[in-house]
Amino acid sequence: MAIIHKIGRRKTSVARVYLQEGKGEIYINGRELKDYFTTGVLQYKVEQPFALTGNTGKYNVDIKVFGGGTTGQAEAIRLAISRALCEIDNEFRAQLKPEGLLTRDSRMVERKKFGQKKARKKFQFSKR
Repeated sequence: MAIIHKIGRRKTSVARVYLQEGKGEIYINGRELKDYFTTGVLQYKVEQPFALTGNTGKYNVDIKVFGGGTTGQAEAIRLAISRALCEIDNEFRAQLKPEGLLTRDSRMVERKKFGQKKARKKFQFSKR
């Protein structure tokens, strides 16, 4: 099996995933999964596509991710892994699609407007 390359995005994070058959090793920017994402929730998000399809420990994953925060990066990685698994076997799509793992979350931070404190918040109004 050749190396499968897929891209996932979330907010300002971009994740490039390289998937190949192996022992289940996951490296993110040259570091192991447990070292890069220290919380269990973020580790679960990254491993979720494998758990749903029953492929835990079957593929080695090399991930390059940049931009955004930790949660955005974890969700970008999850989308990229889901896309890669669908390319391996199209039947995985039926398991991943209902869970929402193949949907690109397009929500972005709203820009700050001039004359205001933030995107929606205004400066305090003084009548007199």
